[in-house]
Amino acid sequence: MGCVTASPAEYALADLAVRLGAAQVAGWSRAEQDLAAAAAAAMEAGSGATWSGQSRWDGRASWDSWDARAGRNYGAGGDGVARSQVGGGGVAALWAGIRAGGDGVAELRGRSRAGGGGVAGLWAGIRAGGDGVTALRARIQAGEDPLGQAFCHIRPPEQRRGAGQTFTPPAVVDSMISWAGRALTPARVVDPGAGSARFLAAAGRRWPEAELIGLETDPLVALIGRATLAAAGFAGRAAIEVADYRSARLPAAPGRTLFLGNPPYVRHHQLAAQWKAWFRDTAARLGVPASGLAGLHAHFFLATALHAAPGDAGALVTAAEWLDVNYGGLIRALLLGPLGGESIHLIDPAAAVFPDAAATSAITCFRPGSTPRAIRLRQVARVTGLGGLAGGTPVPVTVLRSVPRWRPLAVRPSGPRRRPEGLVELGELCRVHRGQVTGANRVWITTGEDCELPARFLLPAVTRASELFHAGDTLASTATLRRVIGLPADICALPAGEQAQVTAFLDRARAAGATESYVAQHRSPWWRVRLAEPAPILASYMARRPPAFVRNLAAARHVNIAHGLYPRDPLPPPALDGLAAYLRRSVTVGQGRLYAGGLAKFEPGDMERLLVPAPSQLECQHPA
Repeated sequence: MGCVTASPAEYALADLAVRLGAAQVAGWSRAEQDLAAAAAAAMEAGSGATWSGQSRWDGRASWDSWDARAGRNYGAGGDGVARSQVGGGGVAALWAGIRAGGDGVAELRGRSRAGGGGVAGLWAGIRAGGDGVTALRARIQAGEDPLGQAFCHIRPPEQRRGAGQTFTPPAVVDSMISWAGRALTPARVVDPGAGSARFLAAAGRRWPEAELIGLETDPLVALIGRATLAAAGFAGRAAIEVADYRSARLPAAPGRTLFLGNPPYVRHHQLAAQWKAWFRDTAARLGVPASGLAGLHAHFFLATALHAAPGDAGALVTAAEWLDVNYGGLIRALLLGPLGGESIHLIDPAAAVFPDAAATSAITCFRPGSTPRAIRLRQVARVTGLGGLAGGTPVPVTVLRSVPRWRPLAVRPSGPRRRPEGLVELGELCRVHRGQVTGANRVWITTGEDCELPARFLLPAVTRASELFHAGDTLASTATLRRVIGLPADICALPAGEQAQVTAFLDRARAAGATESYVAQHRSPWWRVRLAEPAPILASYMARRPPAFVRNLAAARHVNIAHGLYPRDPLPPPALDGLAAYLRRSVTVGQGRLYAGGLAKFEPGDMERLLVPAPSQLECQHPA
């Protein structure tokens, strides 16, 4: 148990949600009631108010610092208590300004400051005269989301990222509603991660008789979502539950259900072990492959397969990386199986769909219980090209089952091109090996000037991708490279003088925390980095440009910022020169895994699938 203080802006937003009728929407949770009471007390007192007591929703007195999806504490306090202190008369002044304002524009232009006199200039666009709450209600009824906009300003992207909170642009919502309108007339619409209820509000306008259900784990967000639905006039047929979609128990629907929304984007390393176990066990029960590297959006696809019934429909907008990566095999299997995939609409990675999230975007439409013979795939250059999600080229299921990556099919729906005569996959000629992870670069990477170790343990290595970009065609010297410390496993076998130097260094490394990294704890002995032998060709693998393929004449090692290309059978130097030259001029960004902003990544397997000339043709590839 403990006490919680929230920022003046969060209290003001919560209080405003209550005034808009949030409590009229079913599902009003204890966590939201606690928050509303604290906000009311703060408004009454004119400063940050505290409250204590145990909340039923997670057993903690902490509404704003615990994310139930990830099972992680985002508060500043180690015991789950958020400790942002609020001083002065900021809340009273803030609410007075809102009440005195005219059109009640809730688009925040400032951010809360801890301590001091509260929030200055938080609410913008207020005009003299009129009722701000009434004006906000009118804006919501007109299809706007002033409360969601306010929340995004109060909690900047870096604070929302841990919970995967990215709110969907109206144009994307409209395109998904348009598709759903052709797919079914739902008796119920379920949003797995309701946020500020943008999807549910749009669905309520489109289907006047449909029940609206939203799941949300953040009580403040749930509060503004239910306020939006109440202000829009949907309180009598809506419910918001503070619950996790994966463990929610949806009652039987009187008709068909539409699953509609934007699952939170949370990476696998932020997910609690219990949810990873749920993911693994549930996937096994459905007979689909599961990976511990799957992000939260993959969990939501899996949960939808549990909740859905034949005849339902769904449209989810998520990060697009699942189309290419191994963990996406689960989503691909679900679409080819129980979820019944209908279409996938990939938005060009260069288009910033979600300005506050560095992720690509794809909209996936599906009809659970159907047996697709083909799935429509396409890529659009920008959001405005989505339309009603009616486009795309049907790609047969047989083709989809035969390829490890689906994104190239969205760009080139005709399927994999036939391999041109005379070309082979790079993997037939070379192993592609990512460089070694040191576990603590600050300890194991050095300029060699102050580490006081024998020179033979200081291995010249490429430790920055820029070193390959600047090298051009050939890395001819190690003079400008840093050194990676490569110590032997058996220190006792060293000569006495070297043994003393190494022992002294290891004492310093231990004091610097080198033994505490995950990598060090899982290698034996902890100090042995084990760099691979020099590769004849080095390649960068992640940038907003094609990879650099550099002939490594200097015999430099490499760490995990580069790949090494190792011939399976010996290749003469002219053939290696020709291979590197061909790769430099033929490989494009589009052959990698594309992320937001055009960032391209080539995993070792991706690089091994690149087509190159057969060995007999390599020597003639190098320009004279």
